[in-house]
Amino acid sequence: MLYDFNILRSSSFSTPVITVGNLRVGGTGKTPMIEYLLDFLLPHYSTATLSRGYGRKTKGFYILKGNETADIPGDEPLQFKIKFPEAIVVVDEERRRGINNIINNFSPEVILLDDAFQHRKVKAGLNILLTSYGNLYTSDWILPAGNLRESVKGAKRAEIIVVTKCPPDLSVNEEWDIKKELDISESQQLFFTYIDYNLQIINNKGSLFLDQISAKSVLLVTGIANPGSLVDFLKERGINFQHENFPDHYEFSENDISGFSKADIVLTTEKDYMRLKDKFVHPHLYYMPIRFKFARNESKFENIISKFVNKK
Repeated sequence: MLYDFNILRSSSFSTPVITVGNLRVGGTGKTPMIEYLLDFLLPHYSTATLSRGYGRKTKGFYILKGNETADIPGDEPLQFKIKFPEAIVVVDEERRRGINNIINNFSPEVILLDDAFQHRKVKAGLNILLTSYGNLYTSDWILPAGNLRESVKGAKRAEIIVVTKCPPDLSVNEEWDIKKELDISESQQLFFTYIDYNLQIINNKGSLFLDQISAKSVLLVTGIANPGSLVDFLKERGINFQHENFPDHYEFSENDISGFSKADIVLTTEKDYMRLKDKFVHPHLYYMPIRFKFARNESKFENIISKFVNKK
């Protein structure tokens, strides 16, 4: 409220800053969205990402090299750096300080802020707000009554709203109903995406097709906010598995890990793989890669991003 009434002031930057965030506590797909933007921007622009580094044991400004263990920068920033080694990947819990240090050290052409929609000390030039299909922020309440970090009115700060985890066959009529439910203003752009699961599972030694593990003993290990869509996908592919479900950003203990070794295949998410790969020495530890796909209007979304970066 103090920021809304200009009692507290936000800092703006001449370098283009794009924020990706949400209103709800929990997973709405921020990591895949950051990766989508990196994949789109890096061939054309020097791009940096700035994250808080949730769960890391370090503090302050830290530039990733890509050879760290996940407890140093956090699992998601490490994932960004490993997948996009040419990106400038930084963690700092003080975003304003982090942005200034990034600009002074690297002079990037664009900076992506991961999970910073509520970080009002910084005024991003472009705000992308995510909300999950079937769990829209309009149907929730502010903590502790619900899972909202702030009032639904906060959505008005976003220039772009993306409904994530939609069915791939989402109809235009249902899109229209969601648009009315979210009360999108004329100045806002609305897009719909779904999760595209790879048919291969991957580790640092190679990959396997899902069909190759259908007859094996499979243990699915997840430490993310909402593994439901992954569970459903594996069931649809006919994979028989046991599921060990842990809280988001869970720090796996030695006792947890000792129980994983009995399975032929240990399958996890890419984010969890960042935390497990240095602790769990198992020849058949794999992760399931995912990516965002737009139901339609992908070129329109990319044009908005390009115009913003070029204008700045």
